[in-house]
Amino acid sequence: MTRDGVQRLTVRPARFVEADAIARLNNHFADQHLMLRRTPEMIGLAIADYLVAVDARGRMLACGALKEYSPSVAEVAAIAVSPDAQGLGLGRRIVLAVEDLARKRGIPEVFALTLEPRFFEALGYQRVDRARYPEKIRRDCIGCARRFACNETCFAKPLVAATAETLDAAA
Repeated sequence: MTRDGVQRLTVRPARFVEADAIARLNNHFADQHLMLRRTPEMIGLAIADYLVAVDARGRMLACGALKEYSPSVAEVAAIAVSPDAQGLGLGRRIVLAVEDLARKRGIPEVFALTLEPRFFEALGYQRVDRARYPEKIRRDCIGCARRFACNETCFAKPLVAATAETLDAAA
């Protein structure tokens, strides 16, 4: 804890040894039908696409991933914040870090499917038709048990090159 009672939190790239912890956090919400289930093996194969938020003791409090579908579009995916760390702005920090990863990879647009539309609206995302992303539908939605009764909303955000000014404004 710091002087003001708030823990020091770091958002950084995930490490391969954290695949189990990421899966546990993700699947806590998958068990509530709020996210898609992911195995540690699935996460390990894509570990370079994951970011985590950890406290000063290294305890994982949040995670998220950039799921690329083409050179021009990727999904902000697997955003999960530990129940005991909600309300600290970690979801926002993870999404902004995922967006930054997309910028570094030269991806000009990201999208997200969510049950929390206000969260993404507050981050500058615009509601769009999910049919705009046939790659997502082919890769993930076809095998989803809820594909015919999906209640997720699709949002998109064009990315501009990050500058010190835009990064400061987002912080």
